[in-house]
Amino acid sequence: MNEQQFLDALLEHGIELDSSQINQFAKYYELLVEWNEKMNLTAITDEPSVYLKHFYDSISAAFYIDMKGSKTICDVGAGAGFPSIPLKICFPELQVTIVDSLKKRIGFLEHLAAELNLENVTFVHARAEDFGQNKKYRETFDIVTARAVARLSVLSELCVPLVKKGGIFVSMKGAAAADELADAKKAIVVLGATLKEEYTFTLPMEESERNLFVFSKVKNTPGKYPRKPGIPNKTPIV
Repeated sequence: MNEQQFLDALLEHGIELDSSQINQFAKYYELLVEWNEKMNLTAITDEPSVYLKHFYDSISAAFYIDMKGSKTICDVGAGAGFPSIPLKICFPELQVTIVDSLKKRIGFLEHLAAELNLENVTFVHARAEDFGQNKKYRETFDIVTARAVARLSVLSELCVPLVKKGGIFVSMKGAAAADELADAKKAIVVLGATLKEEYTFTLPMEESERNLFVFSKVKNTPGKYPRKPGIPNKTPIV
């Protein structure tokens, strides 16, 4: 997917980028490749694949969820900034908080945000389990999302506690999503959420399957969740 194909594909979904936003994506790609030589940010570095599998794929959440306005969004384990930074470029009014456990990645993201002149973006170096118990952040976000971080049964424990009552947890998954959803059913209920909507679609060109689960936060998460670092992964709620 070259830059023009990327722009055309977004336009089909009602997202039109101006020259400044187009330049931000081009700069994002440059910095991603540059920093990737010093640290492991992504295995995907050729420009057409980055535009399709990172930029377009990240923005696909906005095809189904309203991202307009100054909503607060938290990206758990964002890695090189996906999906929240592409969403922020498209919807500048979003107030973004990114949490990641690796300080080097936070360093890249801080540099990226400065170079792209992004405002209202906060970066927190922390384990997701500790972050979810921090009263400053717990149950404060309109939208919490994550992409390629962990199985849904684990991921829900890291994300749902951060969603405010009435907000949503958006999980972006690949082809094995149905099995993950089945495994996570108990966790979702225990944590105070319910499945609101699910969408299945394919990425253009390569036709790989993507699944988007939208969970509504219907009640407060019990205080013991998330449990201590490492425990959700070792013993998921099942």
